[in-house]
Amino acid sequence: MFGIGVQELIIIAVIALLIVGPKKLPDLAKTLGKGLRDFQKATEGITEDIKQTVQSDETPKNNASQEKPLITHDQKETKADQPDETSNNKS
Repeated sequence: MFGIGVQELIIIAVIALLIVGPKKLPDLAKTLGKGLRDFQKATEGITEDIKQTVQSDETPKNNASQEKPLITHDQKETKADQPDETSNNKS
């Protein structure tokens, strides 16, 4: 866990005990535990949302690539591309 061994954890606990005191140390540990748990739940929720978004984004792309195009090459010509009959009659 973060590259911290047992000896380092003991040193951190002793320093925390000296700074906070024996009466408030359990409350501090409880608060720290709740904070870490809430952080872990929030992280899991965000991870699930991202996974669902990625999966939903990938699904339509696979289906769309298999569908035929709605407009064919012949249908792409518009009226602007075709000559007007009225412009030919002006002469």
